[in-house]
Amino acid sequence: MISSNAGAAAVTVTRSRLRPLLRLVAIAACVPYLCLKLAWIGGSRVGVPDGSPLLEQRVTMAIANGLTVLMDAGVIVLALLLTRPWGLRVPAWLLAVPMWVATGLLAPIMVGFPLQLAVHGGEQGGDDRPFLAGWVFGVVYGGFIAQGLALGALFVGYTRERWGHLWRGRVWELPAQSTAAAQRLTAVSAAVLALLPAALRLLWAFGSTAGRNTSDGRLTEAVFVVFLAAAVTGACRLAFRRGRPLPVSAPLALAWVGSAAVACWGAWMALAALVTSHDLGERPTPAMSLTYAVQMIVGLLVATVIAHHFADRSARAPR
Repeated sequence: MISSNAGAAAVTVTRSRLRPLLRLVAIAACVPYLCLKLAWIGGSRVGVPDGSPLLEQRVTMAIANGLTVLMDAGVIVLALLLTRPWGLRVPAWLLAVPMWVATGLLAPIMVGFPLQLAVHGGEQGGDDRPFLAGWVFGVVYGGFIAQGLALGALFVGYTRERWGHLWRGRVWELPAQSTAAAQRLTAVSAAVLALLPAALRLLWAFGSTAGRNTSDGRLTEAVFVVFLAAAVTGACRLAFRRGRPLPVSAPLALAWVGSAAVACWGAWMALAALVTSHDLGERPTPAMSLTYAVQMIVGLLVATVIAHHFADRSARAPR
C-alpha cells in the first residue's frame, strides 16, 4: 500500500511539473500564427506571393483574419484554463464546447499535414496562382500540430482529475442509462446519415470529379472518411455497448475526436465558401455543400450521444 501511494504521488508530481511546460508549448505555438495574421490585417504581404487570390479580397480577408486571430487566442485561454486552479471551477459546458471545437479544427490538420508531407512533400496544388508561400504552411501547420499535442495532453490530465470517474471502467460495466433508447436512435441516425458524405468523399479520394469542381485534395477526402468512421464507431459502441472488454475511454475518444472533426470542418468549409468564393467556378457544388451540411449533422448527433452518456453517468456518480 505504501508503495502504491508513493507511485501515485510520483505520478502526480510528474504531471504537475509537465503542465507548465505543456502550457508554454501551447502558447508559444500560437505566436507565429498570430504574428502572421496581425501582419496581414495591418496590410503586410509577408508570405503572400504576387498574384495570390488573397490580394483580391482585402476587406473579406481582413475580417476572416480577425476571426482566426480570436480563435487562436482562444487556444491561449484554454491552455491557462487547463492549468490554473481557477480552471477547475469553470462550468463544464464552458470548457467542453470550446475544447470540442479546438479538437475538431486541429485534429484533421494533425493527421493530414504529416500525411501530405509524406506523400506529396507538402506541395499544394490545384491553382495556377500561388495561394501562399510554401514556408507559411510549414510554420502555421507546424504550430497547429504543437498546439493540438499540448492542449490534448493538458485536457486529458484535466479531465482525469476533474471527471475521471465518468470515463473509467469498461464498456460492459456501464450501468443502465435512462437515455439508452435515445442514444441508440441517435447513434443509428448518425451512422445512416454518415453514409452519404463518406461515400462521396471516398469517391473523391479515388480521383473522381463527380459532384466536385476539382480533383485536388484526395488525401484530405480520405482523412475525413476516417474521421466519419471514428465518430460513428465510437457512438455505436457507446450506445449499444459493443466491444464489451474495451475501456470506456476508447469509444469516447473516437466519438469525441471524430464528431468534432466532421462537424467543425463541415461548418468551417461551408462558412469559408460563403465568405471567400465570389467566382462561381470556385464555389462548392451542390454535392460538396450537401457533404458539409450532413457532416455537421452527423458530428452534432454523435456529440449528443456523448453528452447523454456523461449526463447519465454524472447523475449516478456518488456526491
